[in-house]
Amino acid sequence: MAGTEEESAVKEPLDLIRLSLEERIYVKLRSDRELRGKLHAYDQHLNMILGDVEEIVTTVEIDDETYEEIVRHIHRHLISIVLPP
Repeated sequence: MAGTEEESAVKEPLDLIRLSLEERIYVKLRSDRELRGKLHAYDQHLNMILGDVEEIVTTVEIDDETYEEIVRHIHRHLISIVLPP
């Protein structure tokens, strides 16, 4: 029982990623991109392999006449993706 507690304890940041293997995770990227998918693998450089991924790209444009913000969300479904850090 004590071994199980030690294995599931988060002592370093990479431990949290290790505990998230085969779980659905949320990744916020630059350029207003977001990914939600199942974490299959990662390495010490934080390269990640995700499966069953939903990508959301948010764009904001300004209307030339009314100067109002126009927010658009583009959704894509990807079978898998490899994320470099």
